[in-house]
Amino acid sequence: MEKIKQQIAEKIKSLDSFAALEEAEIIAALEPPADSKLGDLALPCFKFAKTLRKSPQTIAGELQSAFIDGSLSSVGKIEAVGGYLNFFVSPDYFSDVLGGILASGAEFGRSEEGVGKVVTIDYSSPNIAKKFHIGHLGTTLIGNSLKKLYEFTGHKVVGINYLGDWGTQFGKVIAAYKLWGNEKALEERGMDELVDLYVKFSKESEENKELHEMGKQEFRKLEQYDEENIALWKRFKEISLKEYAKTYELLGIEFDSYNGESFYNDKMQAVIEELKEKKLLELDNGAYIVRLDEFKMPVVLILKSDGSTIYATRDLAAAIWRYNEYKFDKALYVTSAGQSLHFAQFFKVIELMGYDWAEKLEHVPYGTYSFGGEKIASRTGNVVLLNDLFDDAVKRALSIIEEKNPNLENKETVAKNVGVGAIIFGSLANSRIRDVNFNWEEALSFEGNTGPYVQYSYARTASVLRKSGEVSQTNEGEYSPDVNEIALIKTLSQFPVKVGQAIAGNEPSVIARYALEVCWAFNLFYHNNQILNAEDACRSFRLSLTKAANTVIGSAIDLLGMGRTEVI
Repeated sequence: MEKIKQQIAEKIKSLDSFAALEEAEIIAALEPPADSKLGDLALPCFKFAKTLRKSPQTIAGELQSAFIDGSLSSVGKIEAVGGYLNFFVSPDYFSDVLGGILASGAEFGRSEEGVGKVVTIDYSSPNIAKKFHIGHLGTTLIGNSLKKLYEFTGHKVVGINYLGDWGTQFGKVIAAYKLWGNEKALEERGMDELVDLYVKFSKESEENKELHEMGKQEFRKLEQYDEENIALWKRFKEISLKEYAKTYELLGIEFDSYNGESFYNDKMQAVIEELKEKKLLELDNGAYIVRLDEFKMPVVLILKSDGSTIYATRDLAAAIWRYNEYKFDKALYVTSAGQSLHFAQFFKVIELMGYDWAEKLEHVPYGTYSFGGEKIASRTGNVVLLNDLFDDAVKRALSIIEEKNPNLENKETVAKNVGVGAIIFGSLANSRIRDVNFNWEEALSFEGNTGPYVQYSYARTASVLRKSGEVSQTNEGEYSPDVNEIALIKTLSQFPVKVGQAIAGNEPSVIARYALEVCWAFNLFYHNNQILNAEDACRSFRLSLTKAANTVIGSAIDLLGMGRTEVI
């Protein structure tokens, strides 16, 4: 449709009485009408009434007359209705569109828009010595999908796992280990031992204030590079990364950088000195702060009164180092909406420091994630762990497969793709800012707006193609598509547009919702049209359409980070 929009805009712009309009303005106004019976594209002429000093009805009528010459071969009929100019696209055009999708294959929807541009994406970033829980789903899955989207459009993407491997919590874990831990338990239980120690320390320190002070002292020793504490910290980090690798492998996620907070320890002092030189740092009750009163934001704490740094200091150092290292055109930070104020403050300080690339920094916030309303609180051990969540999803998916298709080969692999895919799709299906509360019956349903439904539709296209043998590209003019086929082609043709929209809003849900639209259109076509038993040109056309649907649904699944399933 984008090609037709361009042709319509060029035609209107070429008319003397409409020269005052801009092509981009016309293209932006052209949209499919709510009722497809009114046409394939509609131009609301009231948008141009003020510029042209004419009524919308007059503008629509004049344009309809101008198009009578048949100069747009791709448009079969044009109607002026109540200030709208409605365009009905020729069926032959849709055959051409289908041919274009087939010719592009897996490259359909890709672009070179991002070639030469660098995007850094800071996502996932768990805290060392703590288990992955459902609260990490948003940053991990949204970040991974955005990485795939930007790569799909030619960007060079640097995926950064900014590990939470520094801070006062490590003083608590070290203190707990020195009080109650031992190497044998750590070797045997790994992350479970670290989590139990942290939970025990947190609970007992509520009653025993001396424990709280001990945790602070152990972190100070860590910051002073005490040999024993550094050795323990490295050990805890090693155990944690080994645990996280299992989840990343399950999700097919890879990072380009694991530079965590500790990487910037020796880079923070330079930032503090720079803030002083630029007269942005102020001493307040023994602590160093940056005031943001004039921007109606709270102060930013840079250095505590005891000389300890905090995450804001490290974030500043990290941003400066990353720009110098990668020269990014855009830097995305995928974290919960609860951190929006922090990022607004942090970005403002970068701007006040005089860095013109401050405008390239962007926070990508998302809502809360829960399961059955469970709240997340790692200090009490009340968490829904990701490993448990995925294991449960796979077991439930396998149970459903055993019931529906007990003779299916590779049931375990299919169950993994369906179960994990259900969680991924459920996480990304709605606008990222909305809260997500998982419900197994909904998430694992093969009907409705779910991941299994998308994967089942993809498997259906694959099944048809397997049974058909080789698919040859349809020949123009041999077959005239019906209404269901045209509807499917229209939907497929929107894929490049949807990719652009997803990137423009850093919103993977655009692709998730679009995948559902394609599946709805394909299944309507599938249920109302014979494919394998159709004759000659009709069979060839419908197999080509099935192949195109397979390609687009498969690409959407990939962009969401789900695993493809050929059979279910």
